[in-house]
Amino acid sequence: MVPAQAMRRKLSRVKMNNDKDLCMRSSRFGIRGALIASALLTAGVGTAEDISYEHDILPIVGEYCFGCHNEERASADLNLERFETQQMAAESLAIWQRSGRRIEHNEMPPRNRPQPTEEEKAKLLAWIQALEPPMLDCTLIASEESVNWFPGFVMSRRLNRHEYENTLRDLLGMPIAIAHMFPADGAGGEGFDNHGNALFLSAIQLEKYLEAADHAIEYALPADSQGSAAWERLMAMPAEGEDVREAASAVIRDFAGRAWRRPVEAEELARMLDLFDRSQERGDDFGDSIKLIYKAVLVSPHFLFLAEPQPAKQGDYELGGYPLASRLSYFLWGSMPDEELFALAAAGQLANEEEIERQVRRMLLDPKAEALGEFFVSQWLGITPLGETIKPDPNRFPEFDTALAASMHREPALYFTRIVQEDRSILELLDSNYSFVDERLAEIYGIEGITGDEMRLVEFEDDARGGVLGMAAILTTTSHPLRTSPVLRGKFVLEQLLGDRVPPPPPDAGTLPEDDEHHDGLSLREALELHRQKPECAACHERMDPLGFGLENFDPIGRWRVEQAGLPIDTAGVLPTGESFSGPAELKALLLERRDAFTKNFTRKMLGYALGRSLTQYDTCVIDDALVAMEEIDWRPSALFTEIALSYPFRHRYSGGASMEEAR
Repeated sequence: MVPAQAMRRKLSRVKMNNDKDLCMRSSRFGIRGALIASALLTAGVGTAEDISYEHDILPIVGEYCFGCHNEERASADLNLERFETQQMAAESLAIWQRSGRRIEHNEMPPRNRPQPTEEEKAKLLAWIQALEPPMLDCTLIASEESVNWFPGFVMSRRLNRHEYENTLRDLLGMPIAIAHMFPADGAGGEGFDNHGNALFLSAIQLEKYLEAADHAIEYALPADSQGSAAWERLMAMPAEGEDVREAASAVIRDFAGRAWRRPVEAEELARMLDLFDRSQERGDDFGDSIKLIYKAVLVSPHFLFLAEPQPAKQGDYELGGYPLASRLSYFLWGSMPDEELFALAAAGQLANEEEIERQVRRMLLDPKAEALGEFFVSQWLGITPLGETIKPDPNRFPEFDTALAASMHREPALYFTRIVQEDRSILELLDSNYSFVDERLAEIYGIEGITGDEMRLVEFEDDARGGVLGMAAILTTTSHPLRTSPVLRGKFVLEQLLGDRVPPPPPDAGTLPEDDEHHDGLSLREALELHRQKPECAACHERMDPLGFGLENFDPIGRWRVEQAGLPIDTAGVLPTGESFSGPAELKALLLERRDAFTKNFTRKMLGYALGRSLTQYDTCVIDDALVAMEEIDWRPSALFTEIALSYPFRHRYSGGASMEEAR
């Protein structure tokens, strides 16, 4: 890290730790910060620390919140009645922070319920802001002992099926389509399938790994290929007069070292050579004996898992060069380290922060960084099921097929890759004037002159389409088979883009029409407005529906339309905060005004993806530092990737005290 960066991060941390001024605290809630401070002064409360939960807050919560969020009803699975004291409330900080955002944006209480005064709101928000997370220390990682409070401790995790395929590609030097042989990996933590606690190992998977290892080696080194490029690269047949065992030792050590992403120890090599000897004794030729060892290497836990041996001493420890090289490569490439990373790890250079920063820049420009667009983006935006479990009705939308689904998936991946590799602002994810299309997508978008399957960069002539909200993948995923869904689209904006939480509907919420024809004389919008008049539905639908209405010009596969069932489409929306807009362009402008929520959520998601686990209060420091760094350079993602790679939790691990032998 350069000195200027170190000083900026230090000053940022000091400022956050020492910031007790009311106005500064309130400003973290956004544009209403000054109002909170002013209202507190008007109410005669000097500072947020003067507010008592039992005396000041509990009466407010009891009057305006207990009606829905009590022990018996617990709307949205939230029972606020159980917080009887300050200590009890402080132990559930996340609940109060989430509630504070809802109150700040006038989303709670629902508009059909009694509303608190501005002074009461200010007092409640200031009290929430004054809560400090317990045990917050930026140089700690959640341990086995504290995992119940801070679930950040993850044991060495298994490669997911896409990382497994990518690693085989880079290890063997050729693409091998093999991920489809394995069941889909479950998502966890921040919503990604590289979450350590979700990557269990089943008996079926063990059988698949044996089958996959055999397939991969035979595909790369078929029996009829003596003298091929693959044989020269992977086999290195012994020269005339050369000791066969010594030749085997050299190729095995090299292959296993790259496959296991660390040097092979003498005992490990000896065991593999014993297997080679037995193969030779039964009459196998050199090539078959080596392939047998290679298959054994590929079913070893050292290949299937990102193993990080632990020292005997309990506590946090800094990762060595080889584990850190793997963390970097699987974060940015979804695959194994390359020769340069291996060389730096061997030389101990990855302990140098400036070298880490240089490697991040290099790796992001490598074509393998497209894995971020392919895997991070698809899971963050929730489009992975598109074309599999999510499909439009084939009779209503015959244009949708496997090829169009593939094009839809490729658009956001290429779009994100461009932002990363050209270091463009991440705010372009919300709005821009360009995207990537092929002939199929161009027809959906009404763009002329595009032919063929090649995805190419295009610029839009209007401001409605640019950004992820105009992409067919998102618009189709957030629709039903026969119609659009303002509810799903509004939920997507709140959860995927702004990082808000929308609780599941209550059991008695009722249903809406499956198609977009008029039912009982009502349009879909009128049916939704009638639906959200129910008290149990109003709170969430008042937040979601207006956002979804702003995208109604896009049909269920992303085509532009101006009418539905012979009537003009109404894209106007009014948020609980009172902000009004109409159509996708004005909706995007509104979201850009909420860039703080978007950038924080995006940063949180990327950090969760990088660490492969759920985030904790300890990780707040990394998020804060990354946001400061990105804002300083106009929200360019290079600052985010660098801050993550240099962060304490990325470069350290918690040790439970196992010895190196036990860890193996």
